[in-house]
Amino acid sequence: MRADNGSRAPWVLMYHSVSDCTQDPYRITVAPARLERQLRWLRERGLRGVGVGRLLRERAAGRAAGLVGLTFDDGYADFLTGALPVLRRHGCTATVFVLPGRLGGVNAWDEEGPRKPLLDADGVRAVAAAGMEVGSHGLLHTVLTTADDAGLERETAHSRALLTELTGTAPEGFCYPYGTCDRRAVEAVRAAGYGYACAIDPGPLTGLHALPRVHIDARDTAVRLYAKKVLHPLRRRPLPAAAVPAAGAAAQSGPGGPGGVPR
Repeated sequence: MRADNGSRAPWVLMYHSVSDCTQDPYRITVAPARLERQLRWLRERGLRGVGVGRLLRERAAGRAAGLVGLTFDDGYADFLTGALPVLRRHGCTATVFVLPGRLGGVNAWDEEGPRKPLLDADGVRAVAAAGMEVGSHGLLHTVLTTADDAGLERETAHSRALLTELTGTAPEGFCYPYGTCDRRAVEAVRAAGYGYACAIDPGPLTGLHALPRVHIDARDTAVRLYAKKVLHPLRRRPLPAAAVPAAGAAAQSGPGGPGGVPR
């Protein structure tokens, strides 16, 4: 991939759970051994995974060549046991998007999937202490485009306040549940003080507060990773000068929206 001059959306990989779970209807689980091979593939090609906040800062300074964004959505407890040791072995960091309203709970929003424990308060602090970026995935994993004004504020501003109190650092990044956002959601995220936000697919809202990402799952072997890397310039869009799109911009969501995958 050519050196990025900052005018296009960066390559950001989206993970969720890292464990040896075999029941995975939403394709959100990657085994630690598979993650090991995927990160080795990146490193062998001169690429290194970092958190999105770090990636954006390096891009702004013209130092992002060879950097790839790594994100882990939902804040699964298995990040500490399944993902963190692998990341450390390969000299990588990542952004972990957590749900401060579900600390120590489970992924109750995934109706068909197995129940997976989420990080508790101590787990979130351990993630931060390990040098990972902690971001907000909203309060309860709610679709923001259907939330009322009070709900939207809880999911954005209140979740940020809770994470600030928990970790001692105000989170820089937000991640839209299901990758679904519209202009109202983007504006709420900006107003809450987030410097960037992650969506999934490119769309009319693409910008610093709706960054597209590439879903990674257990099927992604070296061949599939290579294809995703090669095709990335074709699916991404230039970042607009304005972080907030013009009024009337359509909503955008991930594949299948809230009922599909990824989560």
